[in-house]
Amino acid sequence: MRRNHYILICAVSVTLWVFVSHYIFLGRTNFDFSSSGNVDKTLTELSADINSELEIHNSMIEKLEQNIIAKKREQEKAEQERMQVVINNEKFHYSNSAIPVIVIACNRVSVSRCLDMLIKYRPSVEKFPIIVSQDCNHEATTNVIKSYQNQVHLIQQPDQSDISVPPKEKKFKGYFKIARHYGWAMNQTFNEFNFNTAIIIEDDLDIAPDFYEYFLGTYPLLKNDPSLWCVSAWNDNGKPNLIDTRSPELLYRTDFFPGLGWMLTKDLWDEISNKWPRSYWDDWIRQPEQRKDRSCIRPEVSRTRTFGKIGVSNGMYFDKHLKFINLNDKFVPFTKLNLTYLLRENYDVEYVKLVYALPTVTYEELKMNTIQHNGAVRIAYYTKDQFRRNAKFLGLMDDFRSGVPRTGYRGIVSFIYNSRRVFLAPHPSWRGYDPTW
Repeated sequence: MRRNHYILICAVSVTLWVFVSHYIFLGRTNFDFSSSGNVDKTLTELSADINSELEIHNSMIEKLEQNIIAKKREQEKAEQERMQVVINNEKFHYSNSAIPVIVIACNRVSVSRCLDMLIKYRPSVEKFPIIVSQDCNHEATTNVIKSYQNQVHLIQQPDQSDISVPPKEKKFKGYFKIARHYGWAMNQTFNEFNFNTAIIIEDDLDIAPDFYEYFLGTYPLLKNDPSLWCVSAWNDNGKPNLIDTRSPELLYRTDFFPGLGWMLTKDLWDEISNKWPRSYWDDWIRQPEQRKDRSCIRPEVSRTRTFGKIGVSNGMYFDKHLKFINLNDKFVPFTKLNLTYLLRENYDVEYVKLVYALPTVTYEELKMNTIQHNGAVRIAYYTKDQFRRNAKFLGLMDDFRSGVPRTGYRGIVSFIYNSRRVFLAPHPSWRGYDPTW
């Protein structure tokens, strides 16, 4: 750059000098040297002309140099801004206690809605760096992410090659690409950037005002209770009529991996990364071989809500279910609450004791409101069909993954029905999940 700068200046200088010489020696053809007075006058005029041309020449050179310097500064500034936004496998300069929020993005320009909320509610840039991991090479989405400059960090999944899938699963190729992207993003987070804990969130999620506080408050549980392997912000049965919106501080253990805004540790990633699946990663992670009888924490009132109707699932659950999930709007100071009741040694005693001490009722009695008892009640089920029938009547999600019902803990699903707390629970002699359900 510097060499080209000097070459350009020299070229301009030579050109101007040729012009001056032409003007002086060829442009004036009628010199009069008939007397010494004329000679002196002519030389004086020539000297003045030369000085004038030199001043013009120097002025032009000075302006040219200023333009080159200004252009160079613009380029340096643009490069600095680019480096603030884009990280090309460089190490992060954050403390070990930082918990990054990894936003999984592809081709939704509406990622701005998610990022706006993450930035709005973020209590600390140092504690919660926001990393957007983008797949798909979608330029419009990339430009949206870069517009946030140093408020977020952008990393881009480099492998955009086609994925071979079984013929019967061609229409599900998107799930294969998602699994590849998730695996790469978490490898970057834990192995390249060396974070110890991370929060994973999709680009189509809104967050609650206490989103960060929720994860900060539950972080010690995840680190200290080996029977926990994630904290999720999501309640699969989180519709307004199924939850107690007056109790946003209420949390549960669940054997069902909820996803949709969840926190995990590097230890877990080290455990499962070598066998990461090619597709359907969320159902894979729910299998007994991965779960290993561990649980997650989930809230009564969701701290995330999806607005992404369009995606690989083609809105399968959005219109019927997802769009109705209630997003918490009250700030709960979780870091100041005693959450030790969620530790397994406490929860398995108190929660199970509470549920099975309740009177048993039927769905018909609940629906007709013929129950004499004013408090919480229990509805029993013994088979998969009984569970699904009751769940449909009650408005709950009725599906299983590896035998575990959504939000279930030891087979128990907690919800609200007509302002009453209800537990849909298996027989007290329950011995574990049946993966064939």
